[in-house]
Amino acid sequence: MRSLLHHCLMAGALLCGAATVNASPRPAVVELFTSQGCSSCPPADTYLGELTQRSDVLALAFHVDYWDDLGWRDRFGLPDAVERQRAYAKALRLSTVYTPQVVIDGQDDFVGSDVKSIGRALTGNRNGVAVELSVRDGEVFIDLDAQKAAPSDVLLVAYLRTAVSPIGRGENAGRTLKEFNIVRGFHSLGRWTGQKQQYHAPVDSLPRDSTDVAVLVQPLGQAPIIGAATIAVR
Repeated sequence: MRSLLHHCLMAGALLCGAATVNASPRPAVVELFTSQGCSSCPPADTYLGELTQRSDVLALAFHVDYWDDLGWRDRFGLPDAVERQRAYAKALRLSTVYTPQVVIDGQDDFVGSDVKSIGRALTGNRNGVAVELSVRDGEVFIDLDAQKAAPSDVLLVAYLRTAVSPIGRGENAGRTLKEFNIVRGFHSLGRWTGQKQQYHAPVDSLPRDSTDVAVLVQPLGQAPIIGAATIAVR
């Protein structure tokens, strides 16, 4: 992926052997694919804002750019977000991509404004790989415990906690949109195969407008997510 993180991410493996640990509680991961140019998206954006207040949910808004040619360029639109959404369409055997779309834990998709269905899908506890995050000396450190797991990508996702956007043209012309947990860049830190391992990335390598990072542990092929955590960096 074309993230500006790739040139300064470093991974260091720590000793592990065959040791394993028990699964740890993890938040549900809600990925909303949205756009400022989509008139159906504001209710989904608002609901995502509500989900950001829940400690058992990690909610992220991936803004796509394929609405930009209809009169309004989404300042948060990312080509990489479109690639991620298309990969989900393939993995989940969907006929097309659309907005607003919510994907939960990398395995279930919903119309982003279907509050009842999404709410039902978010009930219950989730366990997964233990992911420990810390920020010190200007770097983000990611520590994964040893655990039996399928080969996975470790994704570092930088996001902006909140923004307000006046919309001048397009389907939402004249509206002022409040948006939440807006992804500003994401990149794989490398492959993880179950060993105890540490990754780190300089905070100043993150997009300047990002306020937080999330880490997603996701088996190859964008399979269901098995680990997730988040931490503020600014």
